[in-house]
Amino acid sequence: MDKLHVLDHPLLQHKLSIIRDKETSVKEFREIVSEIATLMCYEATRDLPVEEVEIETPVAKAKVNRIAGKKLAVVPILRAGLGMVDGIMTLVPSVKVGHIGLYRDPETLEPVKYYCKMPKDIAERDVIIVDPMLATGGSATAAITFMKEYGCKNIKLMCILAAPEGVKRVEDEHPDVDLYVAAVDECLNDHGYIVPGLGDAGDRIFGTK
Repeated sequence: MDKLHVLDHPLLQHKLSIIRDKETSVKEFREIVSEIATLMCYEATRDLPVEEVEIETPVAKAKVNRIAGKKLAVVPILRAGLGMVDGIMTLVPSVKVGHIGLYRDPETLEPVKYYCKMPKDIAERDVIIVDPMLATGGSATAAITFMKEYGCKNIKLMCILAAPEGVKRVEDEHPDVDLYVAAVDECLNDHGYIVPGLGDAGDRIFGTK
């Protein structure tokens, strides 16, 4: 089964066009990244199991479906991943949040971990790792490895934009992980940036450009 899910919904593509634009303000960029995360979370949680329960409507008794006690956690890769958390919590208010802090060594382009804090029951939860950009795939594959070391069994990766190089690395190193993206771009440039991409997502979310 193909583990790459490219979400081509018109609303997603429209919002993606806005955050790609270099003229988009920090406020609007931040808001739309959160909205995109909400839309993507809707798709990424499509396979949640449900159970039938009986309730009473104002008119009659009815059998309805509810999520079957599945525990979820969202794990943003700091710092840009934080921009996607609120959008997910809009849909799943009870979700627990873990954090992984990674930075990319500018010379090797490989990730270096500087922070990691998880809910105590993280191993019992389905995990969605979030990061707006999947470039080389170094940070994403490292984060997935960390979550597996915590004992997590069901892990998904959700990124707004991906480069083919990053997709391939995730598929090669973690073939069991479902990957959700809004678009796969052309390539990486010599500096490890996605082309055409949208620039540095962290700088654009937090206004540190």
